[in-house]
Amino acid sequence: MTSSASKFDSARANEYAEQSRIALAGYEACHELSACLLSSALGRGSDAHLLVVGAGGTAQEILVAGRLESCWRFTAVDPSPPMLAGAQSAVDAAGLSARTTWHSGFVESLPEDQTFDAATLIGVLHHLPGHDAKTSLLRAVASRLKPNAPFILACNRGAYAGRPLFLNAWATRWRLSEVPDGEIEAKIGKILQGADPPASDEVVATMLALAGFKAPELFFSSLFWGAWIARVNAQV
Repeated sequence: MTSSASKFDSARANEYAEQSRIALAGYEACHELSACLLSSALGRGSDAHLLVVGAGGTAQEILVAGRLESCWRFTAVDPSPPMLAGAQSAVDAAGLSARTTWHSGFVESLPEDQTFDAATLIGVLHHLPGHDAKTSLLRAVASRLKPNAPFILACNRGAYAGRPLFLNAWATRWRLSEVPDGEIEAKIGKILQGADPPASDEVVATMLALAGFKAPELFFSSLFWGAWIARVNAQV
């Protein structure tokens, strides 16, 4: 996971907000639906503490959920200092700093006795190499959730090379944003660098089960991207 975090240096952090919205068609909609589902699961007007894993960059999870639910508090975790700095700036600008605690590091280094009412892991899992690293992170998240707590997972899934039409459409989105053709290949290459998406929705479900979650429900899909909601088991 340390090597995965190192990809998100200052240069990548500076372009992340724009890049993520191009690379993920429906970026805002995915985050809005995630917040709406958590609000429905926890109850409107609830006083809840959310764990936001991989919050660095835009902190979009906090911005949207914080606007929707005025009593929610957030613990934001990210191992990349430049990405975390970008998130802090966005949260400060939105006036949500008083409701947000920052943790520079990994989920595993959070206090073991601290538990949360819900959690999100958006845009992270496909950056971790191999099945074991992915399952280990999911298990770490599950261990810090209260019984039956809701969890939002969103990531790319499926082999990039196995879907050339999707890859081509991905590149075309950059053209829609008026990125010169000469830059598109480099940008796509940077996105794919070191990425290792779960092979399928079924693999995602299997990893969640191994980590201690109940069967997930897919609520958003866009090219390679998928987003699910699941609940942690009563005993993890």
